[in-house]
Amino acid sequence: MYCNGGDTGPVVGQVSTITLLPRIYGISMNQGQIAQVSTPTATDCKGTSVTVSAYTYGVFDANGKATLNIADVVPSGTNAGKLCAGTWNRNSGAGIADYTTCNETDLSGEVYVVASGAGANSNPLPIFVHPKVASVILGNPTATADCSTSTDPSSNCCPLASQATVTADPYVGNACLSQGSTGQLVARAYDSAGANITCQVGHLTFAAQATTIVTIDENGVATAQQPGSTVITANLTQTGSSAGFFSTCPPTKISLTVPNVTSGTSSVSVDQNTTQPLSAVATDQYGTTLTGLTLDFVSTTPITVPVSTTGTVTPAFPGAAAITAFCQPPDCNTAPVNQIGLFGNGKPIASNDVNVTSPGTNSTLLWAGSTQSRYIYPVDFTNTALSAAVRLPYAPNSMVLSNDGTTMYMGTDTELMVFNASTNSLTSEFTNVAGKVLAISPDGTKIIISDPRKNLTYLYTSAGAITSTYGGVGVRAQFTQDNNTVYITMGTPDSSYNVTPNNQLLVYSSFTGWNQVSLTAPATDVAIAVPSVGAYLAGAATTARSYCSSTTIVGTPPDQSSITNVAYPLADTATIPTDRVAATNDGLHIIGATATAGGSLVDLGFSKGLPLADCPTTVAPDYFTANRGTSNTLPLGVTVSAITGVIATSDSAKAFITYTGSGSLPAYNPSTGVLSQVALTSGATAPVAAVPSADNTTLYVGTSGDNQIHLINTTTLVDDATKIIAPKLPLYNSNGTDSSTTYVTPNLIVQHPRKATS
Repeated sequence: MYCNGGDTGPVVGQVSTITLLPRIYGISMNQGQIAQVSTPTATDCKGTSVTVSAYTYGVFDANGKATLNIADVVPSGTNAGKLCAGTWNRNSGAGIADYTTCNETDLSGEVYVVASGAGANSNPLPIFVHPKVASVILGNPTATADCSTSTDPSSNCCPLASQATVTADPYVGNACLSQGSTGQLVARAYDSAGANITCQVGHLTFAAQATTIVTIDENGVATAQQPGSTVITANLTQTGSSAGFFSTCPPTKISLTVPNVTSGTSSVSVDQNTTQPLSAVATDQYGTTLTGLTLDFVSTTPITVPVSTTGTVTPAFPGAAAITAFCQPPDCNTAPVNQIGLFGNGKPIASNDVNVTSPGTNSTLLWAGSTQSRYIYPVDFTNTALSAAVRLPYAPNSMVLSNDGTTMYMGTDTELMVFNASTNSLTSEFTNVAGKVLAISPDGTKIIISDPRKNLTYLYTSAGAITSTYGGVGVRAQFTQDNNTVYITMGTPDSSYNVTPNNQLLVYSSFTGWNQVSLTAPATDVAIAVPSVGAYLAGAATTARSYCSSTTIVGTPPDQSSITNVAYPLADTATIPTDRVAATNDGLHIIGATATAGGSLVDLGFSKGLPLADCPTTVAPDYFTANRGTSNTLPLGVTVSAITGVIATSDSAKAFITYTGSGSLPAYNPSTGVLSQVALTSGATAPVAAVPSADNTTLYVGTSGDNQIHLINTTTLVDDATKIIAPKLPLYNSNGTDSSTTYVTPNLIVQHPRKATS
């Protein structure tokens, strides 16, 4: 059958076309390099594939004249189509096989390879032979010119038809591109002497290390995808060379709102077990609305008001929480380590917070212990029967409860004790780690333990494994609400293993591992800001450290760019001493207390809230200060020897100060700036430890003097003597016995909501 349907001409099934790829862009080769022509494809006049038993190859110049001085090809046989950027050995004698040695000729230029078979010839495949490429730099030519006509290499243009007209602007490597925007990638190639040989290398193709950030077509057109920065590889000479970076613009604003409510509303009331979606809209510096972001939604009290990964809030118990959305690595706005800070990539971005209140009251499960007793006392307020104290192997020096209320971790000098809060029984003793339990992550998977005897700080898992250790002793620690970062103030142990705070801050990040930060003075406590854009440190001066690294960029990217990042830089300084600090969930107050000068309370109020959105290029010490109003300092009005805690309720309505000494319970109202005194009953001399109920209606206070637990109504600020709990924790004597007559102060208290009662 003939192709034209008649009785003459080409026959169907007979080879009519042979194609070599890449037919336009060809193959780029260093002088002396060996490469391989891709397998030709043959079709007949109908476009149907046809099999060719063997091909013969030849090299020709632009005039169609056979040439072998620039490039050579194995014409036939087993290695047919094998290229040499020079000339193959032929008739070498002495048993040396032909086409086994590529002899470099030091010639450069463009030639063409043609494959022939079954009476047909392929398209001419361009071969670009050039000096060895030493480096490829992603970047525009320095001058605007038409590369299709220029023959002057110094103009940074190329006289090759396969090169398009290139202009110096725009070049996507000099700025970030908004999501969905496109830009042309170009690059410059240099030999080992630093000469620009871009004109000689032919067409470059590009590939992104992270295709989630940018996709690139065969013509080098880049389309921005998700926020972040990624390495771009320029492919030529059948290899890839890291050429530079591409940046998709990060958000500069994330607006978190409650749908179908008044615009600008930052608080909402949601009933228990009722679903309330939140809406997050992110925009970049050019006003482009970003879609498909993987945001981290976090709640400051995930036990009572949890938030899903999609931003839906469903309160499990009455209570209050601040909800925030973050675009942060590694889920959002990632960047290579040496590019963090360039165009804002590689840094976290925080939304405004939405305050969610779930009305009602709930009952409480309470556990009380003491650093002087081997007993722990559980209280179930839904059960009228008295609880029985549980004996432990050792007296705990610390006690933390997982947010889900199932597991309690207690540190000792000998081992880590793990207590099942559901059955009120000891389940595990881990002798591979000892010390004080400083903090547990909100999701309950990570625990920070500090051991002054071994001078180590452990990152421990709930599965009973040491994930990582760091040399040094922690004093206080707190996790961010997203579980990814923990800030630890450090100390120095003496010969008796008593720890004195020093001027070091230790930070562990899931993204960057351990970071040690030098402080100007010792820090005695740490509080995570809300939203968690940094941490406040107590000390002789109350300071803050930002999660935004201080970035310095030298030079114009991508050429000669030097990027220096200082992790967790100073972001606020208040020349007011504090011993302990806490943050309110509304993000408007950092509240501290100190025992110096008779004892005082400090409220660092934020008139505009903490700074949000993208991190600045540099973080000045006033990064937080600029958003802070006048501080409020008030005398505590009690006799205090040491501050043991600053406890803020989750609804941000009250903050209470616990201490050793004598006097009443100081209660502070952040919204009014008024400090009140709660008179303690039944012979209590001082509030030593305290924890609020999840619904914020009751403060459970362990007191010295009577060694009992008082229940304070947080609204009326009244200590109801009829509700006092007497745990009767026996003193653990130095001889290893428990006293039957001496009871100690319950200075370790944790709670978990039981269930709603109304």
